[in-house]
Amino acid sequence: MIKKINEAVAFIKSRYKEQPSVGIVLGSGLGSFVNEIETEAEISYKDIPHFPESTVEGHSGKLIFGNLGGKKVVAMAGRFHYYEGYTTQEVVFPIRVLKYLGIQTLVISNAAGGLNTSYKVGDLMIIKDHISMLTINPLLGKNESEFGPRFPDMSEPYKNRLIEKAKKIATENNIVINEGVYVGVTGPTFETRSEYKMLHLLGGDAVGMSTVQEVIAAVHLGLPVFAMSVITDVGIRDDENKITHEEVLQAAREAEPKLTLIFKQLIAQL
Repeated sequence: MIKKINEAVAFIKSRYKEQPSVGIVLGSGLGSFVNEIETEAEISYKDIPHFPESTVEGHSGKLIFGNLGGKKVVAMAGRFHYYEGYTTQEVVFPIRVLKYLGIQTLVISNAAGGLNTSYKVGDLMIIKDHISMLTINPLLGKNESEFGPRFPDMSEPYKNRLIEKAKKIATENNIVINEGVYVGVTGPTFETRSEYKMLHLLGGDAVGMSTVQEVIAAVHLGLPVFAMSVITDVGIRDDENKITHEEVLQAAREAEPKLTLIFKQLIAQL
């Protein structure tokens, strides 16, 4: 694994010489965020040794390097999911590559289903914690001590100091923001109404098919993480709503300007 990471990093550095300090992972329907980056280089995933390729609509599949908020950043326009048939090692491979490229903070976005009955489509939720037991842990198997300890502490997977900065930015810009617990599931099916209710009873405020494995790998690597969900559907209600991927993408695009503002200002303050 370390050999593969080093080969991917060496290739990327042959195409882009600067060291990014912030890594950004963009979720479904949130790819327009890259337009905010003063782009200096783009590298397609298919060109990077050992990199998976994104197969999901709304994920363009490239690394974008440049400047944002006075910082050198690298954005993943497209992420990988267990439901695509990738192993957990492949899902988190890019996170490890970003760490070896030199990033010091990881900022993550995703589209999520609302479990909290007070949430509406288009709401933003800062992830303050997650429930990971319904996904496959990416650290299963022999531990690579170079990455981190055998048993990583998960008491603060999402850094409180970053959460407080984001909340202050939202308040200053009159953006209504929620804080909640994200439940990670494998997908690719959307949840049944009974599953939505169960996950809410377990303590979840939102549910999605990404992020959790990435965060576990990041924490293992010692990377501070900030993550935010766009609530793109609310499935816990007993009305006749049916969820489609197209509707999820549309809701994410409509909420994107608010998320973009918070991300930009947060990165500027790092």
